[in-house]
Amino acid sequence: MSVLDEIVAGARADMRRRERETGLEVLIHRVRSMPPTRDAVAALLRPGVQVIAEVKRRSPSKGALADVPDPADLAAAYESGGAAAVSVLTEGRRFGGTQADLRAVRDRVGVPVLCKDFLVTPYQLWEARTCGADLALLIVAALSRGELVDLIGLAGRIGLTPLVEVHDRRELDLALSAGARVIGVNARDLRTLRIDRSVFERLAPHIPDDVVKVAESGVRGPDDVLGHAAHGADAVLVGEHLVTHGSPADAVASLLAARPAPLSVPRRVSR
Repeated sequence: MSVLDEIVAGARADMRRRERETGLEVLIHRVRSMPPTRDAVAALLRPGVQVIAEVKRRSPSKGALADVPDPADLAAAYESGGAAAVSVLTEGRRFGGTQADLRAVRDRVGVPVLCKDFLVTPYQLWEARTCGADLALLIVAALSRGELVDLIGLAGRIGLTPLVEVHDRRELDLALSAGARVIGVNARDLRTLRIDRSVFERLAPHIPDDVVKVAESGVRGPDDVLGHAAHGADAVLVGEHLVTHGSPADAVASLLAARPAPLSVPRRVSR
């Protein structure tokens, strides 16, 4: 069993416990009375390479990264530094996150919020929506094509923008054929946890211009942002570099300051 398989199995077990406490019908009822989600695509397509800043306590590869007693305070610092969106890890076993973290961040910031978890069931999407998510991570390596198509469709119907994560050409082709409009290229192979920072460079030419391109994992500073920008990234998702920095707001601002001048013609991508 790969690392990814183990994490997904744990996420399913935790989801079943939460579902026993709060049934799907309750979540659906709550969503019906909620306001619309924020337009994450518009936020990520603002001029220049944008930063999705991550609230992250731990990782399977490095263990404890940072003490985050108040995720809302951290998210507010990210927003003040110019982050276009905030990612919140809600997986508990390996990353130390909770759904309460997501709710706290949503209540504090005005930018779109990404629920970053191992989302493999409809229940988890409804749950993310009730917690205030605007985007939801869908990892191709964790899903069959049928599951991916169904979850992308459900996400759209309930107002979530799916960020569909890939690591190789096969997964990218599968994501595009399933209708993904926002693609995250992860430099970390979740089956082995190894990083290959050349993955975005290799896959970006195969992503259509009308699809939002996000470079994930392994961003160590401004030079990496410039490198991804040179290969067409619309945004970078950054966690470890930001949570281990002494000033998260300044860290976000330094990444944004390094990006090249934006193109004069805005792009349009359907949600």
